[in-house]
Amino acid sequence: MRLAMISEHASPLASLGGEDSGGQNVYVAELARRLGEMGHQVDVFTRRDSKLLPEVVPFAEGVRVVNLTAGPARSVSKDELFPFMGEFRDAFYRFAKEEAAAYDLVHANFWMSGWVACEAKRDLGLPFAQTFHALGEIKRREQGDADTSPLERRAVEQRILNEVDLVLATCPAEVEELTTLYDADPSRLTIVPCGVDQRAFRPVDRDAAREMLGLSGGPTVAYVGRLVPRKGVDTLVEAFALLPRRLDARLVIVGGEPGGSPEAARLAALAGDLGVSERIAFAGSRPQEDLRHYYCAADVAVSVPHYEPFGMTPLEAMACATPVVGARVGGIKTSVADSETGYLVPPRDPESLASRLLHLLSNPALRDRMGRAARCRIEEHYTWERVAALAAAAFSEVAVSHAYKTA
Repeated sequence: MRLAMISEHASPLASLGGEDSGGQNVYVAELARRLGEMGHQVDVFTRRDSKLLPEVVPFAEGVRVVNLTAGPARSVSKDELFPFMGEFRDAFYRFAKEEAAAYDLVHANFWMSGWVACEAKRDLGLPFAQTFHALGEIKRREQGDADTSPLERRAVEQRILNEVDLVLATCPAEVEELTTLYDADPSRLTIVPCGVDQRAFRPVDRDAAREMLGLSGGPTVAYVGRLVPRKGVDTLVEAFALLPRRLDARLVIVGGEPGGSPEAARLAALAGDLGVSERIAFAGSRPQEDLRHYYCAADVAVSVPHYEPFGMTPLEAMACATPVVGARVGGIKTSVADSETGYLVPPRDPESLASRLLHLLSNPALRDRMGRAARCRIEEHYTWERVAALAAAAFSEVAVSHAYKTA
């Protein structure tokens, strides 16, 4: 198949860890890469955010990244991008015409890309599949007046669900949200989870990882991810402060904007107020290739967001054979097998989190058993090869059905 993958704000070429770069960038990059390895031709369309970027960048076998001019060639917050989507659509049309690209299917990522896909279905007759990555209705419910999404988002998401050929939901929780909040047609929903590169994220000796990172002995808890309020890192800091000092535990927080951020400053101030600053290390933004060592150096990894459409970092930790304490939200409540590969706790509940951390940090044999089970769960359910195979089968069914209907 020849696929047009649209990801307007999340480029596979972007460095990770910023406010608008994270799981979607990884998803698009890894899914495109694995589809290319399967023999499909994939063009990933994203918005040019630098004048230095060429229009077409070879990315992997069978995969190109196409940087379309839509708005200023600089970084723009994703919540300010919708006014440029008409320009993005027109640039996509021009590229497809100039390349004589007969795409079999469009795979849209995020709601603005879905708007472009709706337009392309109307104007070019291209079928499309959609991965939302996050839903406006959930974001509005969780953030209230702090939600900065454009007013058009909810209506566009509804249009997508009315016109889409297939939605790739990442977990059962998303299926429930789509059917109850948007009245989505269940027959056009299929579950294709996110994945993890089990070769890049693999177990290494804990002592060796700690030595490489300059970490001393003692139980270690790790958080890896963006530093934004909804990720619940403040809950983790509060829980960490409840742990008995006799444990001599440390917390390592990996992530955040280069040069710091208001959220990092807020968390550091909270740690100071709680008297645990000396036991918390802020490692800042780290390259992807370094993350494995942080997961492997940790006795436990924590991911307790207020809400989370899927959650990639628990998979990375589990692939490194590190047990995870995760919030019982979104995809995390499916990917983390409670009492088998870690524990699930309510979001915004530092007492429950502290209780589970204390139990795990006090039981090395339990941690080892859960870590082994976590790695096995990844190998069985969450490799990118499996994800790409599921996606390709779904895409093929849509493309074949469309070809039959239009023949």
